[in-house]
Amino acid sequence: MITQPNHVPERLALLSASAADPFLTEELLKGEQVHGGIDLAKVVESLPDDARWSVEPIRSLVEDAMFEFREDRTRADAWLAPRLHATLRLTRREAADKRLWNHIALAVAPDYVAWRHLSEPTAKRPERRIAPERFRGPADRQCFSRLWWAAELFRNGPDYAPVEVACGNQDLIHTVLRGGLVDHRPTAQALVRLLQNGQVTGGREVNGLSVAINAAGATLIYDVLAPDAPKDPTRLRDWIAEAGSALPVGRHNLPEGPEEDPVPEDSVAALTEYFTELFETAPVRGRKGVD
Repeated sequence: MITQPNHVPERLALLSASAADPFLTEELLKGEQVHGGIDLAKVVESLPDDARWSVEPIRSLVEDAMFEFREDRTRADAWLAPRLHATLRLTRREAADKRLWNHIALAVAPDYVAWRHLSEPTAKRPERRIAPERFRGPADRQCFSRLWWAAELFRNGPDYAPVEVACGNQDLIHTVLRGGLVDHRPTAQALVRLLQNGQVTGGREVNGLSVAINAAGATLIYDVLAPDAPKDPTRLRDWIAEAGSALPVGRHNLPEGPEEDPVPEDSVAALTEYFTELFETAPVRGRKGVD
């Protein structure tokens, strides 16, 4: 397994896709050898002076994750997602800049990407390999952006507990991030509730339910069925501004997100009931009567 680069930057920066490509070598994608880091540092774009861009808290998190979940790598997602979000306090506009995630994956923690996403050998694919999109790719595939966005979409105000539940199901976070299902907070919490209730489990159920939700959404406005509380943007701005003085996130207890109002419980209950009814007729492969 590869180790961290010899040169790890002290601050985050922006790395464009074109500048990142030369560093996606065969040796890296096979999990054999990482770049030294010096040459990559020459092609990044610096970020303004801000305490949020310190690399050390992120390096510390990924190193702890690799140690704690060395026996079960997939479990690291549910642990790391809320802590990454609470450590790297971003606006959604900042988080939409793929250049930031490119830099984290290739300059700060390529060893974590390899540790988490190096494929296991199979009869059809005996060669172990990391998909390039884990380093620089869409939000549902890139190693770190997928976790940050999952935490952003599934947190319930300051409460990250729903994030742990959501990120414990790989199919859910991939399907949701790819399809953009949960920019409506009550929808996100209702999906978590279905997981907690055991009504939705594996990938087939998640995919079938997402199809049904999207189809129903064409004729039903979820904002009417399950209204959300209005967001106060000042609370997020205050939380971001406090990043420089915030203590490191706990390793054993969940951190707290911005002090936004939680999703109205009546709305979550209404959508949970509605989605339960949808799921009963959802096109789930393998279910009796479904091809």
